[in-house]
Amino acid sequence: MPELPEVESLAAYLRTTATGLRVSRVELAAISALKTFDPPATDLVGARVVDASRRGKFLDIALVDDDGEMIHLVTHLARAGWLHWRKEVSAAPPKAGKGPLAFRVVFVDDDGVLAGAFDLTEAGTRKRLAVYVVRDRDTIEGIARLGPEPLDAAFTIDVFGQILSDAGGKHLKGVLRDQSTIAGIGNAYSDDILHAAKLSPYKAAGKLTPDKITTLYAAIHDVLTDAVTRSDGLGAADLKAEKKLGMRVHGRTGELCPVCGDVVREVSFADSSLQYCATCQTDGKPLADRRFSKFLK
Repeated sequence: MPELPEVESLAAYLRTTATGLRVSRVELAAISALKTFDPPATDLVGARVVDASRRGKFLDIALVDDDGEMIHLVTHLARAGWLHWRKEVSAAPPKAGKGPLAFRVVFVDDDGVLAGAFDLTEAGTRKRLAVYVVRDRDTIEGIARLGPEPLDAAFTIDVFGQILSDAGGKHLKGVLRDQSTIAGIGNAYSDDILHAAKLSPYKAAGKLTPDKITTLYAAIHDVLTDAVTRSDGLGAADLKAEKKLGMRVHGRTGELCPVCGDVVREVSFADSSLQYCATCQTDGKPLADRRFSKFLK
């Protein structure tokens, strides 16, 4: 799933590539992807891109229409979605329900010449990619409920400490992934953050000592900042590979921990998994491979 660093980089890529271009056509290939109806997606046609930004895991493309009114094309790429920039695109509309394509936006320059396009695609059978066309992005329920941004100056250690205190007995892994608590961190980066902080994913959030809170706070900043830096300047096509290469433990089950050399272990759930190093994070004790387990005895 694209998380804060990847979506941030996609926004930067679109700011560089699409700002100033006008939408010449929009094509909906997966009806389930479009979550709004007012204004209609066709209102994007003729609008000019003025910015692209991120809020949590949402990618927001801001445009100005012919009346000078702002309109936002917002997408959440979910677990298996991605944005592909195309220099060339077929003039024929896509066939609805065929293949991974969900939504296409085609751009022209001021002379009406094709200037590129992007496809929003989603692999697999579980279709969760979401597209919104709105005048105010904060009216989108998923955005309205988001917690603070972890790389913002307002996200101080005092704010973070209060979040952990309020979470009480909730596991750290779940707290870091909860978008209403902290925006933008998902399954992958929560694994790497906890590894960097040398904390168990099952540690109770409200039981951290002040020193551990400081360590975890620094790990959030360092891991996310490093990922954003590594992705800076990359095209959309290269971001997935960069994310995978940069992971410390996530997605590396069976490989050696880059810190201590122990094997990276995994806990599997119904629709996801987490990776961790027992030596670095759980005092050498493997975690049982059950959702609500305690340590193996």
